[in-house]
Amino acid sequence: MTHLPDPFNAAAPPTQAPADGPADGQPAGAAGLDAAISDVERQFGLLVISARRSIRNRAASIHPDLPPLGYKVLTLLNHSAGRQQVELAEELQADKAMMSRTIKQMAAFGLVTCASDPADGRAKLVSITDAARERYEQSIAESRKLLHGRLSTWGQDEVERFAELLARLNETSATGNSPD
Repeated sequence: MTHLPDPFNAAAPPTQAPADGPADGQPAGAAGLDAAISDVERQFGLLVISARRSIRNRAASIHPDLPPLGYKVLTLLNHSAGRQQVELAEELQADKAMMSRTIKQMAAFGLVTCASDPADGRAKLVSITDAARERYEQSIAESRKLLHGRLSTWGQDEVERFAELLARLNETSATGNSPD
């Protein structure tokens, strides 16, 4: 596997707390915690880069010219009967014009269909095609297989703890608060 540069500080190696404690007057545990958080930040940076690459690859597995935004659209549409184009743009925090171009491109590729929304004739309702759903499900199956392969060398207790920590992080991210 290729080692990716640290997106936050390419010259800095992983942070280590000094053995004798910090020299800046912080409590001994604070410096260690700061160093650990810095390491987590670096790893998240690398994870984001990897996730973006993965989304590009998944998009290409569905159609060679499908942009990453299109893959994200398919992710939302795969779990619904159809969505208004404006809702998709809002949920994915995408520019409405960019979403419109992406949807037109996806329709040309045969990945989505567009129709007037019966509840609001001014709005466009976007739905995933059966062929796109099948390709999307294949990409998800391949991702699950890859994740399983990576985590299958861990112990069950490690995987369970990892899931617990991710859930805890997701909870605090969603609320913006620290857990009590």
